[in-house]
Amino acid sequence: MAVSTRERVVDAAVRLTVDIGWSQVTMAKLADRVGVSRQTVYNEIGTKPGLAEAMILRELERFLHVVSVAFDEHPDDLVEAIRASARGVLEHAHDNLLLHAVVSATHGADTELLPLLTTHAESLLAAAKAVVAERLAPYDVDLGPAHLDAAIDMVVRVVLSHVMQPSGTPAATADDIAWIAARVLRGQ
Repeated sequence: MAVSTRERVVDAAVRLTVDIGWSQVTMAKLADRVGVSRQTVYNEIGTKPGLAEAMILRELERFLHVVSVAFDEHPDDLVEAIRASARGVLEHAHDNLLLHAVVSATHGADTELLPLLTTHAESLLAAAKAVVAERLAPYDVDLGPAHLDAAIDMVVRVVLSHVMQPSGTPAATADDIAWIAARVLRGQ
């Protein structure tokens, strides 16, 4: 399968962000790295904020794929599906160079990407909650819609919080999240 020009531009933007920092990424550097004209980069991506969003959304797709795989591996045990998805996401975050480049940039002046993961993360949260809600549908969950939405929101936000600022190993954190989810889901 051929990789599209857009995908090549996003790949190059991720590599440049990791290598030199987001503030140093320019459309000209991307064009040079990909081997296309600067106008082609603009045609494929649009503006630099559009490029930032494309990078973040692509990484989100990768994280959500981890969630889907975990749910597929535990079709009969929702708590284990939550544990496996939280652990998988946290392990993926641990090794994610783009995420590390964005989070570590807070120590310098290169913080333009950080709000896409924190204070302006509405689309990220909505997408993650939609995937989790969809994956919960086959399970027998004895919660009304409002409480189920609150439980999904809680799990997604707690996992995202630990992605941004880990406080333990992925396994231990996933165990804690699963413990909380079990109590909520079982009404304890």
